[in-house]
Amino acid sequence: MSTFDKSMALTGEPPKSLSTIQKLATLLGLSGLGIFLLAMFNINFPNKGLWLSISLSAIAIGIIWFSWDAYSTKLPGIKNDGVWFKSISSRGLWGWVAGIALTGFYIVLYFYPEYLGLVSDGANKGIIALFDPLSRLLSGNPASQWFVYGTLYTVAILAFGIKFLWKYRHNRYEKLRTISVMFFQTAFAFIIPELMARLNGHKILNGGSLPYYDLKNVWPLNYYNFESYRIKAFLSSGEIGFALLIFGILSIFVITPILTYKYGKRWYCSWVCGCGGLAETAGDSFRQLSDKSTFAWKVERWVVHSVVVFVTLMTTAVIYSYLGTDTSKYWLTKSTFLLSVGGLLTLVFGWVMIFKREQLQKDALYGAIGYFVIIIALIGFHFFSGEGEVFLFKSGTLRKSYSFLIGSVFSGVIGTGFYPIFGSRVWCRFGCPMAAILGFQQRLFSRFRITTNGGQCISCGNCSTYCEMGIDVRAYAQKGENIVRSSCVGCGICSAVCPRGVLKLENGPLEGRIDSNQVLLGNDVDLMSLVNKK
Repeated sequence: MSTFDKSMALTGEPPKSLSTIQKLATLLGLSGLGIFLLAMFNINFPNKGLWLSISLSAIAIGIIWFSWDAYSTKLPGIKNDGVWFKSISSRGLWGWVAGIALTGFYIVLYFYPEYLGLVSDGANKGIIALFDPLSRLLSGNPASQWFVYGTLYTVAILAFGIKFLWKYRHNRYEKLRTISVMFFQTAFAFIIPELMARLNGHKILNGGSLPYYDLKNVWPLNYYNFESYRIKAFLSSGEIGFALLIFGILSIFVITPILTYKYGKRWYCSWVCGCGGLAETAGDSFRQLSDKSTFAWKVERWVVHSVVVFVTLMTTAVIYSYLGTDTSKYWLTKSTFLLSVGGLLTLVFGWVMIFKREQLQKDALYGAIGYFVIIIALIGFHFFSGEGEVFLFKSGTLRKSYSFLIGSVFSGVIGTGFYPIFGSRVWCRFGCPMAAILGFQQRLFSRFRITTNGGQCISCGNCSTYCEMGIDVRAYAQKGENIVRSSCVGCGICSAVCPRGVLKLENGPLEGRIDSNQVLLGNDVDLMSLVNKK
């Protein structure tokens, strides 16, 4: 009897029940989580290093084994395997259970680490004690809740990254960028910062102490990087600390603009960033849940621009609060610093309004309001702030407020915990100030765009469905327009899931990036140019 599938349905096969291998893989993964659950109830494991290895291996192997059975026997290419018919990926019961469980974990992690076993004045207990051997191996210090989180975060990106590689093995671009985020998370965000802790107090640091530094984090993600205690730590650590401080500054004003000009914001958001890495790997099953409505787009622009204004003012306030006023002692005084910030912002805003206003379009309103708020606040800093205070608030209070509202609640509890409810890029789309700043650069002076061949589009909607940033890609494809959007992270999934090869990620000249007339003559650019000249 033939088993050849003669179905021509574009939606693929209906969802099937789990195979025996998938059930065994799920059981193996849950057994690894079970060890963590037992540790949470203070079950004493005599050899913590061994049990930690067993639990992490069980989780990773369970994910990889499940993924291998799900994708290895299928032909290369994207399959719409009934994602809207599975409870976990369509906001069904299991989706809500997963969302509530993840949200609960983040609440405990950020606000109640003692329930995970963190002890401030003694030996750790519970889950955190289970991670002590690994932490001491890398940094020489006992584990914290952040080390536990970093370890689980890295394991998730590696294990689900392998799943992602199997699922998108037909697309070279997806394989390369997945390997990239796996590397940067493992090396730059996890191993290197832990090993750097071993240098603290060493003679090569002149007795100084390097602060924990994720080398791939750029301001405003590392909004705390220019606080007085970190500046002192950098400067007290000799040439290494000074080099890291200079690297942090160059990352903002040199490295980031150059790379964004050449490649768009994808160089960071889809190839380097840990938040994006988790969203692309562990969050891949939920990418279709992103809201594509016009209302969500409007909310996105207001919220993310507000976060940029907030983080700019907060960072300026923190630096301003510990600068001096005596020009004979300090080359950078409070007044000089505020004038420099205001001058830089005025220069950028003026250049955009003069030369790029047409491209900015409606977002010019958001830019003007944000610029006005920042300038008024800078003037207020100068006239109404005292020593160590900004208006009536201590500078540290502003940072703590931002850290709580944006760094913890938004990026962690909501941004990741709500993957199964709102999609995998909630934080990147609505709250990440880095994504907003890079998006501003991408929109106005980047060579990156997604070109479309409208004559080949069959309006299947795969591109819009799987766009995790909520962009209606099909609307551009149907008209043959290049896609140049601030929010686009260049993940390339829209191109990977297109059955006709309509979409292509490109870096080209700035001229003609946004051309809505190509579809009129079947995307014949040269012929269209001739018509426009008449």
